[in-house]
Amino acid sequence: MNSVRVVCAHDCPDMCSLIAHVEDGKVVRVQGDPDHPYTAGFACGKVNRDADLVNSPDRIRTPLRRVGPKGSGQFEPIGWTEALDEITARWKAIIAESGPLALLGYAYSAHQGLMNRGLVNGLFHALGSSRLQAGTVCDTCCEASWDVTVGPVGGADPESVVHSDLVISWGADLAATNVHFWALAEEQKKKRGVPIVVIDPRRTRSARAADLHLPIRIGTDAALALGIMHILVRDNLADRAYIAGKTLGFDKVERDILPKFPPARVAEITGLAVQDIEKLAALYGRAKAALIRLGEGMTRLAHGGQALRAVTLLPGVSGHYAVKGGGALLLTAASCDLNYAAVRRPSGPAAARLVNHLRLGEALLTMSDPPIRALYVSANNPAVTCPEAHKVHRGLAREDLFTVVHDPFLTDTARYADIVLPAANYLETDDLYRAYGAYWMQWGRQAARPCGEARSNFDVAQALAKRMGLADRIFTLAPQQAAEELFKGATGPAAAADRARLFAGEPIHIAHDLDGQPFATPSGKLEFYSEQLARQGVSPVPDWEPDPIEVADAARWPLRLLTAPGYFQAHTAFSGVGFLRDREGKPFCVLHPEDAAKRGLADGAAVRLFNDRGEIGLVLRVSDEVQPGVVLVPGQRPTSESVSGTINMLCSDRYTDMGEGATYQSTYLDVGPWTGAQQAAE
Repeated sequence: MNSVRVVCAHDCPDMCSLIAHVEDGKVVRVQGDPDHPYTAGFACGKVNRDADLVNSPDRIRTPLRRVGPKGSGQFEPIGWTEALDEITARWKAIIAESGPLALLGYAYSAHQGLMNRGLVNGLFHALGSSRLQAGTVCDTCCEASWDVTVGPVGGADPESVVHSDLVISWGADLAATNVHFWALAEEQKKKRGVPIVVIDPRRTRSARAADLHLPIRIGTDAALALGIMHILVRDNLADRAYIAGKTLGFDKVERDILPKFPPARVAEITGLAVQDIEKLAALYGRAKAALIRLGEGMTRLAHGGQALRAVTLLPGVSGHYAVKGGGALLLTAASCDLNYAAVRRPSGPAAARLVNHLRLGEALLTMSDPPIRALYVSANNPAVTCPEAHKVHRGLAREDLFTVVHDPFLTDTARYADIVLPAANYLETDDLYRAYGAYWMQWGRQAARPCGEARSNFDVAQALAKRMGLADRIFTLAPQQAAEELFKGATGPAAAADRARLFAGEPIHIAHDLDGQPFATPSGKLEFYSEQLARQGVSPVPDWEPDPIEVADAARWPLRLLTAPGYFQAHTAFSGVGFLRDREGKPFCVLHPEDAAKRGLADGAAVRLFNDRGEIGLVLRVSDEVQPGVVLVPGQRPTSESVSGTINMLCSDRYTDMGEGATYQSTYLDVGPWTGAQQAAE
């Protein structure tokens, strides 16, 4: 048996170093790398089963051509040459008739390798096609909010938690989504008594293990953060020297905003007890090195940018950004400043028509001059993950839309394709990785032969580029040679990385220290007042107020949606593992016992979730892990596994206040008995 150091390519901030055990060219076991300081010898419960994923009997083994109606999943096998020739012939004909803007490439997060994700985008950039404004379903709101507050730099190093004296997990279930940081935090709790606070509408696994759990009302995080600032000022716990020297505009916030958020009003807004708000403020104000781990979920609603902005500013009032083990951490990728354009933008026009990721359905149905006539999807499943999923399905069902899907599995999206190409799993590819929740960069080696005729995203992008007549050098390079291009023109710590060690397979820590570092805002300071936001017509200082559309929807619908990653099925990338599907159970929703009793609904029953956008069917779990008035739907699951449909059929494609992001948590609905079971079966 052979052991190969690889890197987890799933969409997770930890991006673990792993050991793949290989026998006769087949991965038989995956485990955490015991020699990596952060991975620390263990992997999460999902990745521990990645040998099952790469060897799944459900893998696509050959290219396929559609022979039935779109969406039916009826295909016949074809050869690679035939498939690639057909794709490029169709693309060339469309370009000749409508121009390159009639093409859309859609590559996203299922493979986090910089080569396998980046070169597909590079292909379509060079072709001059319409461009996906990627990430709006996920992180553009939180990134935009962070950037106007702190600047495009990474936050605190998660490994600096060994110096923290308070850890706050705000809007993140770290036991599910950032397990190695969670392990470090729990270790500090056991060793040094460091308290852990979890602020989350749901009583998650992390919340159950915390010293203090605040079950905040969805969408009120900004009010809580401003209430804590109010108390810090009231009790003389604000670091006035830090505020004067390192921040901009706090005087406006102190004068105009904080008086509106005394503890009693904050309690009314958030649903929290006054004593708990006071307790949190006292803990935070007296801490010397408090570390806030920010979750992205709090930004996936109408005023999500203001929510994250207010929380991000808290360490500016306390001065914790200046100390090791203090401050805030959102995403670390901004501090790994590689020359990404070498792979993602090798040539092509500087600007082209954009398609917002979360409005794919709208674009497929209504975009004109020219309409989108060809769609290429890799490393994502938009038929499940995009809001207004009904629109996505209708768009994909267009007979005049030539769709190619490159994926290891026959996903909901792939069932609508004209051509399906079998994709290699990350364990079957070479690639370069940089974590987005830690300061590590690694080269991941191919551990096993690709399943059947599967080929990597990188390989197929190069093959299509050659057939389309693109002459950019990047389309001729081997993966490691292409990765070397990222370092040409790189700046900061990434430019100084020892590439010989890196490409030999040694994880490289990216030197990073925000302590005392100037912020990367226009003023060089932490910006309580943002001129950028003022120019955009957004409140330049952090604030909280009810969203009028949410207020109107709440008057019509009694329940508010909370979405969160599932513990064993966070998204459809893990659907190929039967063990994990069984552990997670059928796609389900969670109601508080009071809400279930009002509706006469029993645990385990099939239930109907509905609003103006439609209805879906899920299995009900009754639990007080959520508050009354909330319906929790964990994970992004294939429609084939649910009673009927997917939760994103009920979510609007409305934008957030910053970053044009998705507003999943601004969804209101109701739940009742499922009456369409026979119809769904037919």
